[in-house]
Amino acid sequence: MAVGLFAATTPTAFRLIQSSSYLLPKPNPTVFFPPSRQKNTTLLHRTRRKLCFTVYVVLEDQKRSSTEVDTSEIPQESSSEIPIVIPSLRGAERLAKKKSERFTYLVAAVMSSFGITSMAVMAVYYRFYWQMEGGNVPVSEMFGTFALSVGAAVGMEFWARWAHKALWHASLWHMHESHHKPREGPFELNDVFAIINAVPAIALLNYGFFHKGYVPGLCFGAGLGITVFGMAYMFVHDGLVHKRFPVGPIANVPYFRKVAAAHQLHHSEKFKGVPYGLFLGPQEVEEVGGLEELEKEIDRRIKAYKNS
Repeated sequence: MAVGLFAATTPTAFRLIQSSSYLLPKPNPTVFFPPSRQKNTTLLHRTRRKLCFTVYVVLEDQKRSSTEVDTSEIPQESSSEIPIVIPSLRGAERLAKKKSERFTYLVAAVMSSFGITSMAVMAVYYRFYWQMEGGNVPVSEMFGTFALSVGAAVGMEFWARWAHKALWHASLWHMHESHHKPREGPFELNDVFAIINAVPAIALLNYGFFHKGYVPGLCFGAGLGITVFGMAYMFVHDGLVHKRFPVGPIANVPYFRKVAAAHQLHHSEKFKGVPYGLFLGPQEVEEVGGLEELEKEIDRRIKAYKNS
């Protein structure tokens, strides 16, 4: 500030204005001294230049300091905390909720699987034990029971494919739609179909267990096959594909990985909903020319599994 006052008292004030080009436009230079005073003029010019340079530096410092003050007055703490803290809290809440849902469904899946498996094993054991009382082994009845159990398990794949396309994606879409939307909670309305399919299996097992003969043996085998298919469907579809609970080494089986990738294409609707089946889904995708997309999905799942 003192330098500015001193410069203002000199007779060459407009030379200072000329040097401070950022304040006013440069005026045309005017000669005040005759040629005889050229030496003194040169000395004064040097002094003016030094004074002008000093004033310029002071003004620049003041300008910079004022700029720094302006930027420092801007509040930054509140704006920097919002995008960092809040998303992390939301992510932690989502992760905790997802873990709770998976644990709840895992408990339900283990209890139901253990209960159904133990009942099925005991039913098969006691039924054939009663059939072999007296020393007679009903070979034809036993063969029919096991043959129909395998046939029923395979037949359920074709039934599920037809029902999935003709019923679940048609008249029963209001129930199945919950499976194609983000799930809220451990269960969804689509789980009702598992209970519906369990009703005929329980009825067939009950009739075949409490009655002897060839026909009850076939009924028992059919109920057993439906039960086996239902358990396999739950582990592959709910566990492996949709990750509702951990499945362990099942995820490393190459064909099951292919099945999971094919079912993922069903949810992407790249081929108009194909495949509608589960265990034979890769064959359906190949029939509509989606083998390349299937391989891409398999590679994507492998990378995701390695990074998890």
